[in-house]
Amino acid sequence: MSPPLPSDLGYIPPDGGWGWAVVFGASISVGFAYTFPKAFTIYFKELQAVYSISYSQIAWITSIMCATTYGGGPISSILVNRYGSRPVVIFGGLLCGIGMVSAAFCTSILQLYICVGFITGFGLALNLQPSVIIIGKYFLKRRPIANGLAMAGSPVMLCTLAPLNQFLFDNFGWRGSFLILGAILLNCCVAGALFRPIGAPKIQSNEEVKEVLKEEVTKDAMEMNSSTNIPVETKPEEEEAKDCCEKINKYLDFSLFKHRGFLIYLIGNVLMFLGFFAPIVFLAPYAKHIGIDEYSAAFLLSVLAIVDMVARPATGIIANSKWVRPRIQYFFSFSIAFNGACHLLCPLASGYKGLVIYSVFFGLAFGMVCAMLFETLMDLVGATRFTSAVGLVTIAECCTILLGPPIGGTLIDTFGDYKYMFIKCGAVMVLAGTFLFIMNYYNYRMLAKEKRKAKEEDPKSVRTESEGRNNLNKDTVQDGPELEPLREEQERLKKEVNGTNEV
Repeated sequence: MSPPLPSDLGYIPPDGGWGWAVVFGASISVGFAYTFPKAFTIYFKELQAVYSISYSQIAWITSIMCATTYGGGPISSILVNRYGSRPVVIFGGLLCGIGMVSAAFCTSILQLYICVGFITGFGLALNLQPSVIIIGKYFLKRRPIANGLAMAGSPVMLCTLAPLNQFLFDNFGWRGSFLILGAILLNCCVAGALFRPIGAPKIQSNEEVKEVLKEEVTKDAMEMNSSTNIPVETKPEEEEAKDCCEKINKYLDFSLFKHRGFLIYLIGNVLMFLGFFAPIVFLAPYAKHIGIDEYSAAFLLSVLAIVDMVARPATGIIANSKWVRPRIQYFFSFSIAFNGACHLLCPLASGYKGLVIYSVFFGLAFGMVCAMLFETLMDLVGATRFTSAVGLVTIAECCTILLGPPIGGTLIDTFGDYKYMFIKCGAVMVLAGTFLFIMNYYNYRMLAKEKRKAKEEDPKSVRTESEGRNNLNKDTVQDGPELEPLREEQERLKKEVNGTNEV
């Protein structure tokens, strides 16, 4: 089954060419957005000693950064709809650099909250959403592969930034490291420069031009009537409110909350993120808890990152196959449930060898989910509505992303054992995967039923719509002699209005 035609875009994406440069830039932006909060934890111990604060206080830096990155999704979507991906990512890179350079001169933890948490976090938000949005503009047939390669930037960056941060800290201290990191984050501007705008030129038909001219004539008539004190009907408040809503929807499409597939995706993902990140946070502490040395515990994260690095592009290739692409939502549901099953089995790994095996399967499952996280949303809502959809989804996910690790930490503190945290995360993710599988089955059935019903009720509708579109394309015009009759009609209407006013 071939992928659907790109009717919602209005042009055929190149599926290659400069698109691969866009994927490279997106992998850099996505890598920084997902990895930087994790890699920043290397400086926690030193910052605790400098400012004499507790671990919970220092942990708020990354919490605020993650919350701002996800919570800034709607603002990022609005800016992309208004200005495009390239300027938004470049501006986000500048904010990241300014935030980290400013952090080097901070003298209190509150200043770090502002500089690192809010400024740098918002800069990362302006990098994440535009990067995944622009891929949908350049790819259709190979979109799952492109998304998988772009998302692979996260584990690659993790393997790079973690040792780099340690090297910088050992040689330049935390203030010098922040200055250098600010310069490194400016590479997001270079990545954004690769996001060359793409799209079909907007061509107006005769009917559209007529409508515009009639609106102009009506507006001129109302102005003339007001100048001669002739009473004109005022616009009802309901219509003004409606116009305001339409302006808002132009930049952020709230009608998506009426979209069945979008709501299913949103509910499933919000539930999934309650157990998605906590196992990564507590994997190394769990290894130390059962008597494994610090070096070996840290190596588990390296194993996870390496497997994750391979799993993301591999998942993209599988998702792009003709057997999986038409039903990619099922594959995504399976990946989430598989991730949960790994966490449920983790408490059975009592030794280091068992944890290495768990890290391999966890890295595989984690990479599968991340590779399809945005691809499945784009498959449901289409490329044109994806800009708004990703903004609305990220702000909803923001709450559960923040709550997941603290809930896991509370379970550890309460029971004094890490296994309950892994069981909680596993159960939540298996539940989310099962929910998505069942509801996507229902959604596919309903879509097929609606399609059959539409054909039975009006079998000629498809042909009529197709003919109408073809005629519309044939009637496209440009500024020139073809518009002369319309201009003459506009002048005649203005003269009639002037004559009425004189009377």
